[in-house]
Amino acid sequence: MRIAAMVLLLSMTCAKAPSTPSPTASQTPVAPTSGPRVVLPDHTIVAVEIAADEETRAQGLMYRDQLRPNAGMLFFFPEEGEYPFWMKNTRIPLDMIWIDSNRKIVHVAHDVPPCQIEDCPSYPPNAKARYVLEVAAGVAKQHGLKDGDVLQFVQTEDVVAR
Repeated sequence: MRIAAMVLLLSMTCAKAPSTPSPTASQTPVAPTSGPRVVLPDHTIVAVEIAADEETRAQGLMYRDQLRPNAGMLFFFPEEGEYPFWMKNTRIPLDMIWIDSNRKIVHVAHDVPPCQIEDCPSYPPNAKARYVLEVAAGVAKQHGLKDGDVLQFVQTEDVVAR
């Protein structure tokens, strides 16, 4: 009787599926809790590098082979204006999001392809902007970003555009 009970207990223990985290839980990137970041309307947090001077803005995301999930670059300009962007020496496709002084999206360029030639096309916003957010291609669509959406900037108060 005692052996039968142990066999039953052992078979129940072995039959139980091992506990594993759900695939979505293990694939969800950890949201940054410090440093400059942009909060999208759906509350997604994007950790951003800041490009606030001519040299850094000119370099942008050139020569990068990848961009971490929930990461991007936020370009600051001294004043609102029409700032066309290009993809010269950029190796990964990007979404470019032009944002006005009130942090409102004024234009989104989706899935802009990399450019390795000398004469790369320029992508104008046809709208005045003060900031441009570059993220991996598909992020704008994934989060439903569109003209008129308002973004939040966190820990960017001390940035001075030159």
